[in-house]
Amino acid sequence: MKKSVLRVGASMLVLSLVGVACGGSDDSSADACEGNSKIAFFGALTGEAGNLGINIKKGLDLAVAQHNEANPDAQIDVEAYDSQGDPDQAPALADKAIADACVKGIVGPAFSGESAAVNAKFQEAGLPLITPSATNPDLSKNGWDVFHRALAGDDKQGPGAAARIVADGKTKVGVVDDNSEYGKGLADIVQTSLGDKAVELNSLDPEASDYSAVITAAKDAGVDAVFFGGYYAAAGKLAKQMADAGVTAQFYSGDGTLDVGFIEAAGPAAEGAILTCTCAPKDSNPEFLKAFQDANKGEDPATYAAEAYDAASVFLAAIKDGKTSRGDILSFINSYDAAGVTKQLNWDEAGEVTGSAVYAYEIKDGAIKGLGLIK
Repeated sequence: MKKSVLRVGASMLVLSLVGVACGGSDDSSADACEGNSKIAFFGALTGEAGNLGINIKKGLDLAVAQHNEANPDAQIDVEAYDSQGDPDQAPALADKAIADACVKGIVGPAFSGESAAVNAKFQEAGLPLITPSATNPDLSKNGWDVFHRALAGDDKQGPGAAARIVADGKTKVGVVDDNSEYGKGLADIVQTSLGDKAVELNSLDPEASDYSAVITAAKDAGVDAVFFGGYYAAAGKLAKQMADAGVTAQFYSGDGTLDVGFIEAAGPAAEGAILTCTCAPKDSNPEFLKAFQDANKGEDPATYAAEAYDAASVFLAAIKDGKTSRGDILSFINSYDAAGVTKQLNWDEAGEVTGSAVYAYEIKDGAIKGLGLIK
């Protein structure tokens, strides 16, 4: 736990909240709110990684919709800040969120680069955040009391991915990244974990159209696998160009690639790719799965949706408990300990959540199929 332990009960799937929307605290963030309290989404809804942010917002929206249906007199609003995952755009949006006194918490930031750019602002403002997806391990090393992560970081995912690659019998693994805070961070951990089985292929520009330099290096090195640290759009281009160039090495990547956008970008070259994630499989909680499908016309929850639901549920639980100021909500989160739909939710002093599970997925028959826990 971050501080003292407060046990709040079991599953948060169906929330019956009776808190107030605003007011009731001497904290200025509560006093200045004129209207409903808000939980904000912060991340990409558009751009080359927008699918991942859309997944997150759908999880947040579901939790808030359930609350609002159960509590017509205590409505909560969702505010969305679309950063496009861009660290350069994120600071101005963070300032907007901070200035809105009705914003009581952030589900996000969604990406590690934008998190590194703005979390110090949220810390200074005392605005609590729970990211369902930003996995760079260095984010929890800055002393930000407002920071909480709803899934294990890349210090767990990287060794897990390397373990899967080794278990598959690969002995010469090209490691390449997109030079982002997330992608390079994860690739570096995978490379270190692979030891002398790794061949560094350096970074590529995700916005470039031609990855021939990296592909030539992979062919020259004679690799039997390639691990890419980055997001699904660039991963798809890389996998397709590798296949077009006759590179038969097995393709691996992490959670940033775990999206149908990878399949769309890579086409047939996506088939057989192995992807990893510390996020929970879509069917890990049947009640959540059904609720999500019912709310989204039968659509399954995709990467990070369940973690976002959990993050939102913690904020809603704080409001149920009568916490309306940012400071009181932060104290509530820091002492929280209850079951979510993905895992037991409690945080250590650095904001890291309990649990270190890493899951593997395969692209099979043009769809993402779960392979289970990496041992």
